[in-house]
Amino acid sequence: MSGTSLDGVDGVLVDFAGDAPRVLAHESLGFPDTLRADFLALNTSGPDEIHRGALAANGLAHLYAKVVDGLLQSTGLTANTVHAIGAHGQTVRHRPGEFDGMGYTTQLNQPALLAELCGINVVADFRSRDVAAGGQGAPLVPPFHQAFFSPRGERLAVLNIGGISNFTLLNATPEATVLGFDCGPGNALIDAWCHRHTGQHFDADGAWAASGTVLPELLNRLLQEPFLQKKPPKSTGRDLFNIAWLEGHLSAWRATGEDSAPADIQATLTEFTARTCADALERNMAECPVVAVCGGGAYNGSLMRRLQALLPGCKVQSSASLGLPPLQVEATAFAWLARQTSLHRPSSLPKVTGAHGARILGAIYPA
Repeated sequence: MSGTSLDGVDGVLVDFAGDAPRVLAHESLGFPDTLRADFLALNTSGPDEIHRGALAANGLAHLYAKVVDGLLQSTGLTANTVHAIGAHGQTVRHRPGEFDGMGYTTQLNQPALLAELCGINVVADFRSRDVAAGGQGAPLVPPFHQAFFSPRGERLAVLNIGGISNFTLLNATPEATVLGFDCGPGNALIDAWCHRHTGQHFDADGAWAASGTVLPELLNRLLQEPFLQKKPPKSTGRDLFNIAWLEGHLSAWRATGEDSAPADIQATLTEFTARTCADALERNMAECPVVAVCGGGAYNGSLMRRLQALLPGCKVQSSASLGLPPLQVEATAFAWLARQTSLHRPSSLPKVTGAHGARILGAIYPA
């Protein structure tokens, strides 16, 4: 799995033989700076996109193959013992339902090359079938969250904070056993601002944000974004929440005579992510007992503390407390989705994505 945070690739080797998925190994590789820059640039229109996108997809396939090799080496297993690789690809555009009523979602990937490099069946292109069926193509992981975190009907929320944040609400009401939707920005704006001013790709533990002061007028301006007021099903991406979007709000805010230190803006962006998540939960699930946080945001101490403060009636905790560490959740989910595809089982939830019905997701590239 490589997500909108653009921090790298997480891979897991999962055994589905028992009652619950069992992670045998986890491997993580960061993006080379050039590949990260390429993918970030491809989130917006530019020259020669087809050529640049094809080469970036090749580079991603080689990185995926290194992760697969690391997993096999750490477990002592061979390629012929692995049924399939679930390879999500890198989302560069996500505009479902727009333009012609259908829209599109684009994950750059080279699954044929990955199958060639690894000698293992590859399942890829998970989102496009749901979009073709009238859905958002996201989020796709709520049925896995239900299977792993709530096998006996436990009532909780799973909050994934990657580049974009999204919720899975399990047993929110008797009528809605699974709900899911994107909340808004996760780490995307926090990381972009941090990199611009410190040269670091992320704000380690949220320490830089903690050194600043939240700017209420800027925060309120950001919270007026119309997407935040939409009702589910809904999804978003860097198409909306990007540095240009932030710069537009900063320019309007500064035009009123305001300005502040970069650390204060970082504190405000961290509060913005926390507020959008907390507000979304309060609107959609009353009296939530537990929020299990996964994704890179689970390691941002400032963000986790703010979430707990904004949700005093919930226990905000890492997904590790429920048996799956934060950086393994999404990768394990796509292993589960790949297994569903291989077994010709539907894995989409129309109530989550808005599709016309449940669909078998993904395409198989044989070894």
